[in-house]
Amino acid sequence: MYNINAIRLDFPALHQQVYNHPLVYLDNAATTQKPKIVIDTLLEYYNKQNSNIHRGVHYLSQQATTAYEEARKTIQIFINAEHSHEIIFTRGTTESINLVASSFGKQFLKAGDEVLITAMEHHSNIVPWQLACEERQTKLKVIPIANNGELLINDIDKLLSKKTKIVAVTHISNALGTINPIKEIIKKAHQQNIPVLIDGAQALPHIKIDVQELDCDFYCFSGHKMYAPMGVGILYGKEKWLEELPPYQGGGEMIENVTFDKTTYNELPYKFEAGTPNVGDGLGLAAAIKYMNTIGLGNINSYELSLLDYATKKLKKIEGLRIIGEAHEKAGVISFIIKNIHPSDIGTILDKLGIAVRTGHHCAQPIMDFYKIPGTVRASFALYNTFEEIDIFVEGIIKAKKMLE
Repeated sequence: MYNINAIRLDFPALHQQVYNHPLVYLDNAATTQKPKIVIDTLLEYYNKQNSNIHRGVHYLSQQATTAYEEARKTIQIFINAEHSHEIIFTRGTTESINLVASSFGKQFLKAGDEVLITAMEHHSNIVPWQLACEERQTKLKVIPIANNGELLINDIDKLLSKKTKIVAVTHISNALGTINPIKEIIKKAHQQNIPVLIDGAQALPHIKIDVQELDCDFYCFSGHKMYAPMGVGILYGKEKWLEELPPYQGGGEMIENVTFDKTTYNELPYKFEAGTPNVGDGLGLAAAIKYMNTIGLGNINSYELSLLDYATKKLKKIEGLRIIGEAHEKAGVISFIIKNIHPSDIGTILDKLGIAVRTGHHCAQPIMDFYKIPGTVRASFALYNTFEEIDIFVEGIIKAKKMLE
């Protein structure tokens, strides 16, 4: 049984007033709130274990090192990576993609090559590839989308070629909620020996990920979208690719031996983890994973889909409201516009009612250009949201609509 009341008690931030209204937090695609177990993990680390890791022989350093490497193993198991050294700690999805785009570009891209992405990518999976393409005189190609927000999957066959060196695609669109058929995309790319990077920032909080089953070459995600702290994320990479890629950054920890004549690099995963790591938040990420596991990813997914279905049906009853992105396979994200009303005006009124949503282009401007709109109002659901909150949200939209028409 999904005990929503017990779950909500685990999240201190949910129990506050905003402008004299109980907080209704529906901005989870931007960042999630944190359960007490994650907050307590951070406090425990900084109160008792705080120390630099790997290089210290003293007690605190050894404690922190052990905890950090155990966190890496927790993440390995969570996504079913084959090896723990395939788990690279980063600052988040953005840095993970930049790491691959930079290192892969230096090693494998040359003039005339092509990189294939989709029309629904977050800017974090567009701009790093643009930078790599500009540097290497490589062409960026785009898989188009249909009006309902689904990829035109058959176009992939026409776009893949001997010139394609890598495919980079979002698992779930942050702006539309579309769940892409990434297994099919990976299979098509691998038939031509093309590696695939998956932006999984919006997927990990909602669905079970098995990187070996998917057979993806790289998978990127952020902690703060899955109940962990900000400033920590993961790059998963198949061992064979990580061995071939050059380091992304230089400094301490990523070296084996340094002289003024030549530097040799450390083994995986440390080759890609230059400098002092974000130890506390790494432990917080592991704590968040353990918390999600106690509820069960299947239970979370089923519950969130019921919220999505309930909210979609209620919103469609509002005259003049148009949902942007109605793919058959969706996660708990609803983007919408209301005829003749700017999204930011709706968001501002909702805020005064204690309802937190996101408005704008959601770092996905090409999607807004495709639909010829300035932006949307986006509500995104998490494991702690309730049907009662959706009722309040819908009532708030109706009120805002009456005020702005």
